[in-house]
Amino acid sequence: MPKPTKGPRLGGGPAHERLLLANLAAALFTHKSIQTTETKAKRLRPLAERLITFAKRGDLHARRRVQSIIGDKEVVHVLFAEIAPLVAEREGGYTRITKVGNRKGDNAPMAVIELVLEPVTPKAKSTKRRSEPAEEAAPVAEETPAEESAAEETPAEDAPAEESADAGAESTEEGEAAEAAAEDADTTK
Repeated sequence: MPKPTKGPRLGGGPAHERLLLANLAAALFTHKSIQTTETKAKRLRPLAERLITFAKRGDLHARRRVQSIIGDKEVVHVLFAEIAPLVAEREGGYTRITKVGNRKGDNAPMAVIELVLEPVTPKAKSTKRRSEPAEEAAPVAEETPAEESAAEETPAEDAPAEESADAGAESTEEGEAAEAAAEDADTTK
């Protein structure tokens, strides 16, 4: 069971608040943007986003659940047919609240809540810059002890040829091939 909100509700009891938010959601889906008080906009956001998530599912059960909250078939049709395809790629954040100042009559803080219908641009998965140098430094550190041990085991005559082969290696594959050749030379002696 959801925990009821503490403190005063929007204009009355819980039933009145539920109907008020349903009407605000219907107006938001019809007009794509509405101006209301900040408090009502902040209370409307979770409801509207949940209804849009149902619309993205698009099945009959989701349509009936939205219909039970909103009650207007035309608004439900607009939500499922027009709004849901526009936000299909978006993973959340379907609404935007912008504060617009205070109302002239009673100085209440006002806000505009609108649907975010712009196409989403997927962000490229960024790799952490800090981890890249650490990963590059680790293999270099691992290769140097292997080269030193290989240089210690080989006679002085083979050491210059081995170092020149490792120094001339441009890629890690060539370096690994040179190390493998040096190890094979050590095992045959």
